[in-house]
Amino acid sequence: MSKNNDHKGFEKTATTLGRETNFDGTLKFKDSLKIDGNFEGEIISSGYLFIENGAVVKADIRVGSIVIGGVVRGNIEAAEKLEMLSTGQVFGNIRTAKLKIADGVVFDGKCEMIKNSDAIDVFSAGVQKIKKTTQSV
Repeated sequence: MSKNNDHKGFEKTATTLGRETNFDGTLKFKDSLKIDGNFEGEIISSGYLFIENGAVVKADIRVGSIVIGGVVRGNIEAAEKLEMLSTGQVFGNIRTAKLKIADGVVFDGKCEMIKNSDAIDVFSAGVQKIKKTTQSV
């Protein structure tokens, strides 16, 4: 087992696609998923996704939170947080509210930080400020 298994939240993983698994298509889940094998397509979830060291994912991904220890080729949107472990490689654009990148990560793409729309106080801000803030969300 790799040292990435020590990552916080890993023990909560509800489902695992094992090392010998090859999956193509659209994958939707609610709770949590760990990918050890190969996946190609699209991943959609409000939950937690863990891409293990050695896994290869060619997909556009929209999840609540994601931890990347393997290779991802595609765009990623993580509503809550995105973490790249030292073994992680990302080739695509990312959007997230919180970002953590370890030393040694390979990242080729653009990064956009998502502002927390819940933090916008529409009663104390001026109209122009609200318009500007909501356009970037």
